Amino acid sequence: MTAYLAGVGTSLPGEPVDNAKLARTLGVNEEWIDVFIGTRTRHFARDLDSGEVRWSLADICAEAAERAIASSGVAAEDIEFVVMGTATPDHLMPATVNHVADQLGLDQIPTYQLQSGCAGAVQALELGRTLITGGGYRAGLVIGGDVCSKHLDLDRDLSGAAPSDLVNYVLFGDGAGAAVLTAGPRGHRVALRRVLNRFTGLGREPGQVIEWFGLADRFEDRQAVREDYKAIEEFVPVIAEEILWELLEDLGWSTDQVDFLLPPQLSGRMTRRIARQLGLPGAVEVSCVAETGNNGNALPFLQLEDLLGKMTEGQRALAVAVESSKWIKSGFALEKE
Repeated sequence: MTAYLAGVGTSLPGEPVDNAKLARTLGVNEEWIDVFIGTRTRHFARDLDSGEVRWSLADICAEAAERAIASSGVAAEDIEFVVMGTATPDHLMPATVNHVADQLGLDQIPTYQLQSGCAGAVQALELGRTLITGGGYRAGLVIGGDVCSKHLDLDRDLSGAAPSDLVNYVLFGDGAGAAVLTAGPRGHRVALRRVLNRFTGLGREPGQVIEWFGLADRFEDRQAVREDYKAIEEFVPVIAEEILWELLEDLGWSTDQVDFLLPPQLSGRMTRRIARQLGLPGAVEVSCVAETGNNGNALPFLQLEDLLGKMTEGQRALAVAVESSKWIKSGFALEKE
């Protein structure tokens, strides 16, 4: 059996924030953001001036899901499960996926929330595909999203911060995406041929840590977000190549049979570097991070939304995603029927 992508929807909160606005707010150098990160704009669920959180993760995930359902040709009452991947849930409990289901008016169906970084969206696709192909379900929602800005202290003096610390304030954005999976070709009629999801971090230090502070430790002198950007720059391109060739070998596809490449979306600069290194000159690159910021589990859906408007019958696409928190290989393969 095959699972199909019938529709995709996304949500980016608020107006885009450019590097000039971000630099003024944080008191950092705009040119450094342009050169070191290479991301031009991003979206925040939080108002940079007041610090107010204007949208919850559940809010933007529900909006993305509504758009995915509308584009799929599947009625909301025919959705039989919801799977969500996120690294930044609104609460430890209740699970954010259940707030999303509530906003969508869905009830009496299974819901699943996967706690993961950039690979969470792919893990959600894998679970959704399994429920379709092996669980007897006919249609379901797969969602990915993150609100990273709530973890950043906007009142902190960053004038003397090291680049490895500053990167967390300029790399990330907020957003959400969703896809409707079906048991037969509906809507966009794109077959999900393979999904790769594999832990590869044995004995390797995490590349990223996000703390969750409780009553006992919220006043400890720890950063909420820590990023080993040097390790990410070193390992992500290598892991991305491994994912690409593993998918090609598993599928029996040659490099010239891939029409579209969805590379890892770390930052504008890193994504350009990795796309060149993957070496698929005949494939059209589908990237978004330079305009959206790194919004974690929303990224594959933002890429998919762009891709589905371009694919024609018989065309193929490969997506590659790397999670650096404890190093996960992930990716998927698509074919338009």
